[in-house]
Amino acid sequence: MATDVTTTAPDTTQAASSKTSVNDLCAHCGLPVPKGLINPEADRQFCCHGCEAVYAVIHRLGLTSYYRLKERQAADRQPARTTGAGYTAFDHQAFIKRCCEDRPGGLRCTDFYLEGVHCAACLWLVEKLPSVVPGVIEARLTMHKSRVHLTWDPAVVELSQIASALDSLGYPPHPARDVAASAIVTSENRRELIRIGVAGAAVGNAMILAICLYAGYFTGIERQYETLFRWVGMGIALIALAWPGAVFFRGAWSAIRTRTPHMDLPIALGLTAGGVAGTVNTVLGAGEVYFDTLAVLVFLLLVGRAIQRRQQRRSADAVEQLFRLTPVSARRVDGQAITEVPIEALQVGDTVELRAGESAPVDGQISLGESKLDQSLLTGESRPVGVTVGDAVHAASINLASTLHVRVEATGERTRVGALMRLVEESTRNKAPIVQAADRLAGWFVAVVLTLAIATFAVWLWLDPAHAVDHAVALLIVACPCALGLATPLTLAVAVGQAARRGILIKGGAALERMARRGTILLDKTGTVTLGMTTLARWHGDESIKPHVAAIEAQSSHRIARAFAESLGTEDDTCRASEVSQTHDGGITGKVDGKALAIGSTDFIRGCVSAIPPWADDLISQITHDWLTPVLIACDGEVRAVAGLGDTVRPDARQAIDNLRRLGWRIGMVSGDHQEVVGHVADTLGLDPADTHGGVMPEKKVDLVRSYTQQGPTVFVGDGVNDAAALAGATVGIAVHGGAEASLAAADIYLSRPGLASITELSRASGRVIRSIRRGLVVSLTYNALGVALAAAGVISPLIAAVLMPISSLTVLSLAVSTRAFADKGDRP
Repeated sequence: MATDVTTTAPDTTQAASSKTSVNDLCAHCGLPVPKGLINPEADRQFCCHGCEAVYAVIHRLGLTSYYRLKERQAADRQPARTTGAGYTAFDHQAFIKRCCEDRPGGLRCTDFYLEGVHCAACLWLVEKLPSVVPGVIEARLTMHKSRVHLTWDPAVVELSQIASALDSLGYPPHPARDVAASAIVTSENRRELIRIGVAGAAVGNAMILAICLYAGYFTGIERQYETLFRWVGMGIALIALAWPGAVFFRGAWSAIRTRTPHMDLPIALGLTAGGVAGTVNTVLGAGEVYFDTLAVLVFLLLVGRAIQRRQQRRSADAVEQLFRLTPVSARRVDGQAITEVPIEALQVGDTVELRAGESAPVDGQISLGESKLDQSLLTGESRPVGVTVGDAVHAASINLASTLHVRVEATGERTRVGALMRLVEESTRNKAPIVQAADRLAGWFVAVVLTLAIATFAVWLWLDPAHAVDHAVALLIVACPCALGLATPLTLAVAVGQAARRGILIKGGAALERMARRGTILLDKTGTVTLGMTTLARWHGDESIKPHVAAIEAQSSHRIARAFAESLGTEDDTCRASEVSQTHDGGITGKVDGKALAIGSTDFIRGCVSAIPPWADDLISQITHDWLTPVLIACDGEVRAVAGLGDTVRPDARQAIDNLRRLGWRIGMVSGDHQEVVGHVADTLGLDPADTHGGVMPEKKVDLVRSYTQQGPTVFVGDGVNDAAALAGATVGIAVHGGAEASLAAADIYLSRPGLASITELSRASGRVIRSIRRGLVVSLTYNALGVALAAAGVISPLIAAVLMPISSLTVLSLAVSTRAFADKGDRP
């Protein structure tokens, strides 16, 4: 009678495409329309009310070209989401002061993060906002960030109206609170791009002149043309050094003033030697010039620095991502009146209303009502927590059941999420890129090179005074560690690109360097080792009523209902549910084919049947012992089946953990969930109980991670907001597929493919990456050492030294491009 199976969700996309006619596809998003929402009398069908509302707005505004653009895109189809919010808090002076900037002419600007942006058609639609809302001057969307920059005239339209318009188009907005900082970063990016552009132009022109001079060197050139080309080349090179190349000289001067040498110091020394020598020779009309080499080196160094800064800048959004977890407004209770106000307008002691389904905007204490809270984003606790009057509520907790009144105790940065934010910021700031190893050598490098140059000049002044200056200059030029400065960022850029094609997104070289050293990997439980979602794990009883259960559960949005619907499927056309009623005490009822079904918790079913049979009681005990949630199914007043639902372990978890052990890693697990639950999962995976930690709060996770780092390199793998600080504080932080945005921002590495197998691949590849980086550094240093020796011996002239410099850089670039740290896409296991 009983069966014990693990039921997995069907491929709904493939099933829908084979069984659903074109007329049953949503007219807006193109997804299959659930059978319960199909209206046979309507010309167009919609998968949800959000798509229907957005479709009507787009047609009313005459923006139907959106659908033609969308048909050309290969992006994933997504249903539209509208909230219907009024966004009146956006017009409050406290919000305007915090999140908006005034512009000349009485204009104002701000940035919003938008939900639902996924293709070029979305970009087109959002940027049509000025034609939709009078008073909007500009809407500029950065699609990969889902961030829109708005400029509007506050005398014509209010910000709440603009936000409502975006919401009605299917893009609910969320304020970006770092508008000023974003403007600074944008300005820096533009200056950097201008520097690279000027350096590139200088390279092109300097190389043309150099070709003429090199040709004349072998075949002869008229004196007036040689002089002209040398002076013009000098002008171009000086522009490259004084404008885009000035960043290296400023860095070198800063290193001298602060007595903290880094790579800018020897680079500036080499560029100065080449520039001064070339300028003197041009003025004197004799000797060699190296202006093309200087321009090329400035350009390559700026490109390498830009790549390095781009990698580091990706982690700078951690604080902003954390702030986005909490609402920007709240409903303040003033006696009988309820007013929507921005968070900035709230004060300690105010009372706010928190409705079912909403995220808490503040830390506080419940003054009215009782409900259940989902605190998994903060604590990692996978089960909802019951709360009542006097209990604490933390910002970013989700209210699941009924309305609560919360007395405000902390807002913004003073909330628990704010404390996590500060931990993330501190941990991120303490991290250093791999290039600091070269920086530490810069001081010694400069001292050695200057000593050798002086010694070379002194020796040759005694041997051959006519060539003493040339040999010393040649040594300074060839010793410029430009290739040394390029080796790391270029090799990392290639490796990061290869990893991205494998679904592994890496923010910087420090993570790869540290992953190459074996130590401890700590795995978060919920969402990392487990699927992080409720699934149907057990079914005991009558198989024939599965379609009936699926038909009823398809009418509910509850997480348990979704688990049933996804696991059992809803493709049986013969089953039609009616009289469906969902209660707040843990159950749902309905009729299918004349049969009355009740599905719910043990207490709920007790009220629907005369008695629960002994076999069902035994199964409830067994399911509970396995840390699953028992759900009973009664049909016509009789218990017919018992199901077990829970957060199941990922299918590849055991194999991935075994592979990591074979690679030399020590594996542990940490979670905010109960120790008994964590211990059960650890037993399933064969983990050492000594490295299994349950009931660990987010703040304590950081301490636990730091205690492991004292023993050796520690990698933390997580997915939730409660993991953000631990991810930032670990030697390497890895965020897994499906993780919260804050964890992605705080992590060093993001795995876009589900499962833990990518960690094994990353561990193997990191060693290859570091070997490739070291190979580039060895080649660069070998070039420098040989060049210095040859220059000191008088074997090479300043011209040959200038030729060797870019050859060294090109050699390192070739080695970087040839790096194969990650297997090709077709080589995946």
